[in-house]
Order: sequence, then structure tokens, then C-alpha cells
Amino acid sequence: MQVLFKVIRQDQATAPRVETFTLDVDPGSTILDCLNRIKWEQDGTLAYRKNCRNTICGSCSIRINGRSALACKENVGSELARLHQSMPNFVDNTTDGTPQDTAETIPTITVAPMGNMPVIKDLVVDMQSFWSNLKAIDPYVSTAARQIPEREFLQTPEERAKLNQTGNCILCGACYSECNAYEVNPNFVGPHALAKAYRMVADSRDDETEARLEKYNQGTDGVWGCTRCYFCNSVCPMEVAPMDQISKIKSEILDRKTDQSSRSIRHRKTLIELVKQGGWIDERQFGLKVMGNSFRDLKGLASISPLGLRMAVKGKFPLSFEPSEGAATVRSLIESVQTLEASNVQLETLAETPEPVGG
Repeated sequence: MQVLFKVIRQDQATAPRVETFTLDVDPGSTILDCLNRIKWEQDGTLAYRKNCRNTICGSCSIRINGRSALACKENVGSELARLHQSMPNFVDNTTDGTPQDTAETIPTITVAPMGNMPVIKDLVVDMQSFWSNLKAIDPYVSTAARQIPEREFLQTPEERAKLNQTGNCILCGACYSECNAYEVNPNFVGPHALAKAYRMVADSRDDETEARLEKYNQGTDGVWGCTRCYFCNSVCPMEVAPMDQISKIKSEILDRKTDQSSRSIRHRKTLIELVKQGGWIDERQFGLKVMGNSFRDLKGLASISPLGLRMAVKGKFPLSFEPSEGAATVRSLIESVQTLEASNVQLETLAETPEPVGG
């Protein structure tokens, strides 16, 4: 089948340009196979990264039709099938269900460099910020507790299982490339770093958990900078689900902090409490409790006063609050989850407590 490849090419400090290449390919050919053929057969100056060709090293991350992915994992057939509905002239005319080009159009695949990182050349980006942010969260198990050389730091199968998902991360950069939070806030360390951060928090051999949580709790540089857009989860080729790991760190922090600790923590706790009370958020109380800290933070209260006045003038400030019809059910569900979480914490604590030695 014929496929048209549009490659977004660029040199440092120059505007990007689009170059097109036509290939006769098998539907099972990977995007990396196609890039190799373009380089070997049509334009030897095309620059991109590759190494293992087997979804292990993460080197070949690029944007394929607008989403970050591994070029060695995605193949032509599946990519065209994904785009099938968005191409009205693109018809599946084969018996095996593989989309093919028709006389009306040649299917097109667009490849581009990853986002949130400056381009060095063509599909090669400078990943210095990616690695620096990873280093910033100290992604290593602390060895401070290893002062007894004759004792091994063993883990139970259950303790080790907690590390499996985050341990699958191959640091390909796909989540970082798609991160909206980093795009607007360069101080945010990124989903890749925080997924690795939870790997350290969950590791029973690490003795720096409390210090780590304090570090990840700082402003919007850490976990509170995540906007929960789910893009990192949707593009991760290894199902690490970075946003889920960020949420787990948030839960660990919330368990240790009161609503007076910071505005970020007050935001989360207030949201849950208001939903418990009325089934949804009472907007009149939300701003007062989060920004104004129930009239304790006069500066924060003053910051939202102009907005409140504009809403009142335009008739958009709610003067009353009606609980939702299912408020009691919502409250029951939240309390059940909180009770279950508390029980799990108690069980884990008991499991980690050594049995007394009889004498």
C-alpha cells in the first residue's frame, strides 16, 4: 500500500517546514521502519533517534499524527485504522480489515518532534530539562539506613508488587511531551519525574519518605502543579499511568496534613467536604474556605473579592444552595471509601510492625 509521510523538519533556531515522502509499505511496518526507509532510500539527512527497536529503550519517541508515541511500537495499519473515521475519502477495501489507499486519496501519516522540548534537528529534541527534572526528585532509594552490613533489606512479594507499575517506565518522554502543566509552568517537574517519585515513596526500603513528601508538596513545582488532564496516561506506552501515581502522592500528603498546611491541601480537603455535605460544590463557601481560609487569610479573600463583585453585578453569584437529590448517596460513598482507606492503612501498619520476641 502507498502511504504519504509528512515529516516536520527543523534545524536549531529555524522555523519548521514540512517535507513529504511516499512509500510502498506493508500495514505491519512500524513507523520506525518507515523512517529508516526514508533515510536509507530517499533522504539521508533526516535525523531521528532509535536504538532497541523493541519498545525497551524509549529512544524513538516522536509525535505521530499529533500524539506522542514510540515509533517502534506503532505500525502503519493500526495508525491508519485510528485515523479512519477522520478521513471521509479513506475506504477500507480489503478483506482482512486493513485500511488501504483508494484512487481518491493516499493515506497520510504526519510525524513531528516531541513537544515541550527545543528541537535540535528534525525529530531530535533536547531532553536536558527532562533529565534535570527527573534528577530533582532524587529518584534513588536512600542508602542512609544501610548501616548494618550483615543485614539484607528484604521485601515481601506484596511490597515488591507496589513497584511494578512505576518500574515499567522507560523514560521515553511521551508524557512530558504532552504535559499541559509543564507547558504553562516550566517549574513543574513533569509527570515522568513524579511517577518515579511515587516509586520511591512506595519502596519499603527507602527511609526518606517524609522528606520526599515535603519536597513534592512544595507549591506548583511538585504534585499540586498537575492539572489532571490525563494526557500523560493516554500516551504512556508502558501503562505507567503517571497521573495516577501523582494522585497517590497527593493522597499520602493529604493523610499527613491539615487544611491549614497550604492552599493546595485546603483546596482538596474543602472540595471533598463540600461534596459530602451537598452532593456538589457550594460555590459560595468554596472561595471563602480555600482562598480566604474561612476569613483567616484576608489577603487571599481580597484577591477574589473583585471576581465576586463582578459575578454579583452580572447576576451570576449564587445567593442560595440546593443540595443535589443524591447528596446522601454521595456522602455514603465518600465515607465508605474513607473508611476503607483507613482500614487498609491500619492493616499495612500492623503488617510492618515486628512481632515481640519472647524471652
